[in-house]
Order: sequence, then C-alpha cells, then structure tokens
Amino acid sequence: MLKQQLQFKLSQKLSPQQIQLMKLIQLPTQAFEQRLKQELEENPALESGKDRTAEGDETEFESDYTDDQDNERIEADEINVDEYLSDDEIPDYRLRSNNYSSDDEEKQVPYASGTSFTQYLNQQLNTLRLNEQEREIASFLVGSVDDSGYIRRSVADIVDDLAFTQNIFTDEKEVEKVLQTVQDLDPPGVAARNLQECLLIQLERKEQQPAVSLAIDILERSFEQFTKKHYKKLLQRHDVTEDELRSAVHEIERLNPKPGGSYSGNNKPVEHIVPDFTIRIVDGELELSLNGRNAPELHVSREYNNMLKGYKDSKEKSKSQKDAVMFIKQKLDAAKWFIEAIRQRQETLYVTMNAIMHHQEEYFMTGDERKLKPMILRDIADKIGMDVSTVSRVANSKYVDTPYGTKLIKELFSEAMKNEEGEDVSTREIKKILENMVEDEDKRKPLTDDKLAKMLKEKGYPIARRTVAKYREQLNIPVARLRKEI
Repeated sequence: MLKQQLQFKLSQKLSPQQIQLMKLIQLPTQAFEQRLKQELEENPALESGKDRTAEGDETEFESDYTDDQDNERIEADEINVDEYLSDDEIPDYRLRSNNYSSDDEEKQVPYASGTSFTQYLNQQLNTLRLNEQEREIASFLVGSVDDSGYIRRSVADIVDDLAFTQNIFTDEKEVEKVLQTVQDLDPPGVAARNLQECLLIQLERKEQQPAVSLAIDILERSFEQFTKKHYKKLLQRHDVTEDELRSAVHEIERLNPKPGGSYSGNNKPVEHIVPDFTIRIVDGELELSLNGRNAPELHVSREYNNMLKGYKDSKEKSKSQKDAVMFIKQKLDAAKWFIEAIRQRQETLYVTMNAIMHHQEEYFMTGDERKLKPMILRDIADKIGMDVSTVSRVANSKYVDTPYGTKLIKELFSEAMKNEEGEDVSTREIKKILENMVEDEDKRKPLTDDKLAKMLKEKGYPIARRTVAKYREQLNIPVARLRKEI
C-alpha cells in the first residue's frame, strides 16, 4: 500500500543572475568589453555613460554609476513598472528566465585568413618541371606534410595510399625521387621523415666549410651520441679537437628542428595583454587601481522612461500597449540587473586584488620573487569573506601591471613548505633559487639533481632529490647531461 509522506528539503541553487555575475567576474578586461558591447547592442533600455544632452554635447566620463541631474538621466531604481500593469495579468517574462543570455559560453574562435603552409608549398611546385604523374605524387607528398614540416609516414605506406586513394600506381623508387624534389622546397628541411634527415637537408644547403662538413659527418655517423651529448665519444670517433667539435655543434644548434613552424601562416597571433589592475609605489606605499575600462558608466535609457510615462498618462490601455509595457519591463529588469552586476564585479575585483597585494606586499615593494609568501586561494577567500571559487575566477585569467612587469595573478599563488628554521617558505622562492643555481653552474660540469639537493639543504631548504627533479621539470630545465657544453 502506498504511503504519503511530507518531507522538507533544504537545497541551495544559483539563480540565473548569480551565474551571469560569476561569468562577468571571470572575464578579463578585453573579454569584458566585448560582453559589455554585446549587452548594449541587445538591450535598448541600457545606455553607456557617454550620453548626449539636449544641446548635443557629450558628458564627461566618470567612474561611478550615478547620473548627473544636468543630463536629466534616471536611475534604474527610480522606475517601478509594476504600477503601470494590471493586477489580473501575469506578464509572460515572469514565467521564464528570458531576461538573461544563455549559460552556454561562446566557444568559437575566429581564424585569420591567409595562405596556408600547404598552399605555400604547392605554389613552389608550380614553378618546377614535372610530368603529370610526378606532379600528382609531389602534390600528395605536400599534402602529407604536417604543421612542423615533417612527413611522418613511410614511403611504402605512401605508395599504397597513392594506389588506393589516388589511383596512381608507382613504386618506392619513384616516390623517393619525387620526395627529394619536394625536400628542395623552402623552408629548408621541409618534408623530412625524421629529425636527423631534417638537419642534414639544412646542412647540405649551407656553404661547405670545415665546421659544416664535420657537422654532417657527426649527424650521419653519430646522431645518437650527439643527441645524448656524449662529447668524449664524439671527440674519439671523429678524431677532432674540442674547438673543431664546438664549431660543428654550433652549426647544428643554429638549425631549425621544426621548419614548418617558421612559416608565418602557421604561427598563432600574438595575444595582446591588457592589465586588469595596476600597482604603483607612491611615497613608499603600494597603490592599487582598477583598469578604468572595467568601470563603465551605464544608465537606463530616457526614451524608455518617456514611453512608460506616455502609457501612464493615456486613458485607454489597449492590448498592444500592455504588450509593449511588458517588453519594456523585461528590458528594464535586465538593464537594472546588469548595472548592479557591473558594480558588484568592480567591487569584487578590487577587494580581491587588494587582499592579494597586501599579502604579497614585500614582493611588490622589491620585485624579488624570493620574497613571495606562500599563498593559496583559501588564504585570500578567508580575508575577504568570499568563496574560494570567486577568488579563483579573479586570479585565473587576469593580469596586474607592476613596476617590475606585467604578472599573471595566479602565478603569485604557491604552496608552502618548512625550512630548517621551521618557517613557512613559498615553493616559488625555492624554484627561483634553483633556477639561479642552474644559471650559475659550470656548463662543462653541470650540477646533478643530487648535488642541487645538497646545495639547497646547505642554504636551509631540506628537500629531497625527487622534489628537485619535479621543480626542475616544472621550470623546463633539462637533466644535467643535456645541459652539458664543451
């Protein structure tokens, strides 16, 4: 038999407004400007601060959101549209959350048009004298070149693919011949099947001096020893002096291991960073300011207010007038919320960054990364009384302009560990010391991880060898053998 039960349940859910606010907080300055522009385009009830008065003059830009009486603007809170609507009718906008944009973020990224790497190679093919089959094979080989400039497939596989997909019947000898023609294209080293072949192609195009000839001999006979920097074995096998070997190694190091990457069409556009905050030292004190582009002046459109007044003054209210007022109500609600969200975003950004600045005051005063204190998201969240996720959104994709350069805020956070005195020190401090030790080492006898661990212990940082190896990898520092020079 079914039983009826009454159950109380307490749950916490985010409203559409809160979700949109979190997204606004997460946006860096440039993305925020795009979001602001989109909202102004979509909502006619929202206007920017650069409004025009009756005389046609532009008002001054101000950092707050209040409106000057001289400009006869209205505040969003001054409008009460509900009193214009009849009590017996529930507006459609109250039944659904259509005041706000979709929660789905735009994930499409525009790409710049231009000549692709493959097109660039095909253009060069058109200048060569090839018969019809050779041209088709060459075009297929060019199509097999990846973004790095390599052909990562065997000649036998290419022969099979030509037969099955292009109906071209050939053999490995002819493909090898056409491949050599393709490898003569620019940039030097293109269409190589491995790194060794790529470097040799580039060296063979150089003027054949003693250093270049020795470099070719080393790559042909001792490629594995060269990659592992076994210089003593190279000296013995090729019977050369250290100076001669040094010159040959220098020639190899000047080559491009990824010829496709040198083509401008493959390069990603350089990202232009706009700092969201600025920290300056004024009279020995830190001064924080928020980028003015994050504090736009917004207000509700006067035209919408006049439309409401006209409806209020009219004696007869038709169905079309009521529909118009409901539309106005929807847009005004969205405008009022957006203005408030911008204010909350500005306040959240400033409060969070101000707490970070004071926590890392010693670093911002000196610029010495060894002065960075251990700091995790929870430390800042507790100081400002906000959630960890909010601090994460502020720190994750925003930059601060300091007297020592523009810094990504999330890089100021680090874990803590104890030194010999029992004090908490930042792992960033240890990494910086480790980086300096590697820079100052004798490259003929680079320091091993064991030696680095002993030296750090002598400086008061007792960490294990495996921890040194982990920090070294995070700093993109190769092992001692690969740092060796002659």
